[in-house]
Amino acid sequence: MNSNQKFWSGLILGAAAGAAIALLLSTDKGKEVLSDAADSAEKMGNDLKSKLESLDKELKSILERGKVIAEELENKVTETII
Repeated sequence: MNSNQKFWSGLILGAAAGAAIALLLSTDKGKEVLSDAADSAEKMGNDLKSKLESLDKELKSILERGKVIAEELENKVTETII
């Protein structure tokens, strides 16, 4: 495909995409689809935020348990040396 053909292909695809977007934005069904997509994106964002907060709490808990274990081991080593 030469550059002239690529140009025309790109132009036609761009025009088709623009027409599809214009149709989507101008019809009631298109607005409903966009609204549903926005609602789904918001729900997914909230779910992700909730899961990340849960993961953060779990990691902090694991870190605290690790610190306690490290302190216990340090105390046992110190007692053994003394």
